[in-house]
Amino acid sequence: MSNGSHILLDCTGSIGINGNWMLEILENAVDNSGARRVHSHLENFDGSVSPPGFAAVVLLDESHVTAHCYSNEGLLSVDAFSCGLTDPNLIIEHIQHELVDKFPNLKIHLKKRIPRFQTESAENELKSFVHRHFNHFNAGALKECASSLNLFLNNGGNLMVTLSGAMSTAEIGKSLAPLIRNGKVHAITCTGANLEEEIFNLVANSHYERISNWRNLTKKDEKLLHDRGLNRVTDTCIPEEEAIRLVEDKILHQWKNNIAFPHEHLMAILDELEPDIPKSDSWIWAAKNMGIPIFVPGWEDSTLGNIFASYCIKGDIETTAVKSGIQYMIQLAKWYKSKTERIGFLQIGGGIAGDFGICVVPMINQDMEENVPLWAWYGQISESTASYGGYSGAPPSEKITWGKLSPDTPMHIIESDATIVAPILFSYLLD
Repeated sequence: MSNGSHILLDCTGSIGINGNWMLEILENAVDNSGARRVHSHLENFDGSVSPPGFAAVVLLDESHVTAHCYSNEGLLSVDAFSCGLTDPNLIIEHIQHELVDKFPNLKIHLKKRIPRFQTESAENELKSFVHRHFNHFNAGALKECASSLNLFLNNGGNLMVTLSGAMSTAEIGKSLAPLIRNGKVHAITCTGANLEEEIFNLVANSHYERISNWRNLTKKDEKLLHDRGLNRVTDTCIPEEEAIRLVEDKILHQWKNNIAFPHEHLMAILDELEPDIPKSDSWIWAAKNMGIPIFVPGWEDSTLGNIFASYCIKGDIETTAVKSGIQYMIQLAKWYKSKTERIGFLQIGGGIAGDFGICVVPMINQDMEENVPLWAWYGQISESTASYGGYSGAPPSEKITWGKLSPDTPMHIIESDATIVAPILFSYLLD
């Protein structure tokens, strides 16, 4: 057990940050969190004794929030400690949002929560549990993948995560969003369904209906769900009016007046939407705040893509209002070529999200006749098994023949349910 927690945030890229501005951000973050502010102090350093920078502190009745900065080097360390009822993550999230907004080049190298006032050992933490019990078959494959990816990220690697299936409706944001906020995800490629279903879940989660006996539904049962305006995804029904039509009403004006990628259109209306879940449980909010790129191949296959096409057919919107998959590939190539870090690839499911993202490397090397490194790490979570030409179940080694991976690339495949495996993997990386 613990009583309170301490969150650490280490950043670079904040050259020229002003101490007075930083103190004000700390105070606003505290006030918005509900914690009681006791005292504030700022000490600026002119470089005569200590390097130029500042130390800012806000004393709370529950402990403190501080920021220490080497201004000329852009090094910034922030921490929030609460031993009371206030969640220090609320304070850190506010500070992080303001920093990313003011300093677009800011990078977060560490974000870690530490339990404080521990009253028992931490032997039962998830990482210890995995190492003790996950030793064979797919459990062993998960442990090996998690340990390998953890080492890769700790050694400076970057990571693209691809989302297929219905991971957003499975509420993957609860475990993926913290991973993004902790700087361990550097790009996302997802299907149009995962993009929009993340928004649908954000605005209408309380209106969702779960079907416990979904395997035994009759065709008549399915028709009754349809007549009630419920769209079933395995065990979860997405409400037509509260989710899909609500978002349609908000995004129509955006489509009519702007030209952007599908995810940019949705991000542009995020502030207009009233969240039905905590924003901290949404991976798209985390991606927006962290400024990581999103790529959405085949968006027109989604529900919003269908709705957009219907407006184009009726002549209400120009088809050029939403940028295409080809333009996404061009952006992906620019992103990959700009990276100096080694880049890993974690594929959840298969299909277009996985194939689109990983293909950028052979496209650059073979078709553009330029030279970029192959993917430096690869992991796949999929229930599909290797079959006759099935991409989702293809073993990683097949990708060597396509110029995507090298024989030396660490390769991992976990043949299991991603809704179980992914949260464990993500939490392992955050342990």
